[in-house]
Amino acid sequence: MDKKTEFDSAIKDAMKSGDEVRKRTLRMVMAAIKQIEVDRRVSLDEAGVLSILQKEIKLRKEALEEAKRANRADLAADAQAEIDVLSAFLPQSLSADELRTLVQTAITETGAASPADLGRVMKALLPQVAGRAPGDQVSALVRELLQNKQ
Repeated sequence: MDKKTEFDSAIKDAMKSGDEVRKRTLRMVMAAIKQIEVDRRVSLDEAGVLSILQKEIKLRKEALEEAKRANRADLAADAQAEIDVLSAFLPQSLSADELRTLVQTAITETGAASPADLGRVMKALLPQVAGRAPGDQVSALVRELLQNKQ
């Protein structure tokens, strides 16, 4: 089952069970997905949906940090509940060793030799790690390994 269908099914289940947080959160994600599809005039694939899901989680993590700094426990609790709901839809994260192996393989396959080749490596690597590792973490590891290669 693709993620959009999974979201629709989860929204229906949340409506039946009366889980307002889950229903509200999933509706916001579906609205974001549909907005991107309308703006770009395309139907998003799994990788696109996962990237939106990660973006939504990142936004909520930022909101959580802001709420904590403002001593707003109520807003922090709401943001954490939304993060928990959305995290359940992400595929299992890659371990550090698995990610390092994928990065080394991508560097070898692209023939990258210096940090200037970061873009080529990232282009080859991102489809493989979509939804399973944050882009900034992947980029930092690629940069580190390319620096060590010089």
